[in-house]
Amino acid sequence: MRLAPWVAVLLLLAGCSGGSGDPALIINNQQSLVMDSSVLSAGITASPPSLTTDRGRLSAYSLLSNDHPAPVTVHYRFYWYDAQGLDVIPFAATRTLIVPPNGQARVQAVNGNPEAKHVRLSLSLQ
Repeated sequence: MRLAPWVAVLLLLAGCSGGSGDPALIINNQQSLVMDSSVLSAGITASPPSLTTDRGRLSAYSLLSNDHPAPVTVHYRFYWYDAQGLDVIPFAATRTLIVPPNGQARVQAVNGNPEAKHVRLSLSLQ
């Protein structure tokens, strides 16, 4: 039996929809650090954020390193997500930090929302 091309397309689309009805976004824990290319060009490297829990509050931190002989001003923001990958409030503000020449600095954020399960750190120079 041969299917009409439009029937084959409909079957393909139906198969791709997932069928579970779960609108969850998937957070890839391997992509927990997002850096603009300008940050790398400025000699900044960073560790992926580490998570710890203290009295029900989730804390994230990352160590930034500057390989250049001049200080670098970095803007950073932690984005918090629940188990389904949806944004968790309160939303963190963008902060600024100066990483010393040939040195290191630690960035940290705390989220007391019990729904917070994952974090992503974003770094930029602007």
